[in-house]
Amino acid sequence: MAIPPPPGPHQPEGPYPPPGQGPYQPPPYPQGPYQAWGQGYFPYNRPAPFNGLAISALVLGFLCFLPAVGLVLGIVALVQIRKRGERGRAMAVTGMVLSTLGIALFVLAVAAGGSRDFWDGFKDGVGDSAGSAFSLRKGDCFDAPGGSLEGVAYDVDKVPCAGRHDAEVFADFRMSGGSYPGDSKVVDAADTRCYALRAAYAMDAWAVPDNVDVYYFTPTRESWRGGDRAVTCMFGNTDGKSGLTGSLRKDALTLNADQTAYLRAADVLNQAMDTAPDKAYVEDDLPGHKAWAGRVSGALDEQARLLRGHGWGPAAEKPLAALVGNIEASRKEWTKAAAAPDADTFYAHYEKGLKLIDPSRAVTARKVLGLATTPPSDGSDEGARGDGAGGGGVEV
Repeated sequence: MAIPPPPGPHQPEGPYPPPGQGPYQPPPYPQGPYQAWGQGYFPYNRPAPFNGLAISALVLGFLCFLPAVGLVLGIVALVQIRKRGERGRAMAVTGMVLSTLGIALFVLAVAAGGSRDFWDGFKDGVGDSAGSAFSLRKGDCFDAPGGSLEGVAYDVDKVPCAGRHDAEVFADFRMSGGSYPGDSKVVDAADTRCYALRAAYAMDAWAVPDNVDVYYFTPTRESWRGGDRAVTCMFGNTDGKSGLTGSLRKDALTLNADQTAYLRAADVLNQAMDTAPDKAYVEDDLPGHKAWAGRVSGALDEQARLLRGHGWGPAAEKPLAALVGNIEASRKEWTKAAAAPDADTFYAHYEKGLKLIDPSRAVTARKVLGLATTPPSDGSDEGARGDGAGGGGVEV
């Protein structure tokens, strides 16, 4: 099933509200213009459930995994389906047929003296097939049945990413455990991991449209019984139906060395900005905000080090040097904020530090490097004012 996750943390490369604005707003995805994620949902009730053994027989049949077991499970599944009125007869029969073929192939391989090669190929096939739902891999684009990413899906159609598509896979992983952990835990695991993995695929968040959301396919209770542990993370349209056009992939495989170096350095700061305290006002948690300022100061120092240490081309040297100068000046202000004796002193240095790493200061360097030059919208309330510090994330 595909599920849109809940809201994420700080949004990178600001812009922050003007000094003196209201409390930290929980921004979205570091380095991205992603909208607030929708709540998860669960599979709808069906008149009759699928028989778990039928699913297992089908899975084992496709994978040629212990074909004799798949054949037995298929037979037992047919008996249960007849008694319980469950669905899955076609899956059980298909699994039995495939398992029978698997047994025949295994016998032929042994008879021909190729049992070792057969087993090695089988293990490779299992590894490839168990990676993610519907054999989808990172970088694949697909259309979902009915054109919607919401609900229960049993199949998808792979399509070229250059054209219109419903979703683009940016990561996949496998859950562990014996018994099914429950819908909420599966959703939580998918949300946490997919959220953490998306920035590695779409490194340049400025290049991600505002209408992009995150969804994922997760195992159902029934498919879990058949050995399904795959979670597939994907980008889709915020409405789950309109689709996307073109690939969102911006990683080391698609970017040049200068672009990759810049974005990796920027991510160091984004990660630190994401660790802001839960308390909205500095007065409510001065120690927490000071500790956060210390982390940001350290991240700025590391970011400047990474940018200085890369061998930039002649055209990029001057813009990057200016950018590093702003980063180092900002670091000094954040260091002072980390040592502030009171909230007023913290705000004073915090605001100065933010101005020095405003997204607009990164545009020239980005243009020279061939990266997107329009900062993502942050969705913040421009009119908000109060005694809290401004919230948001920054990428420079």
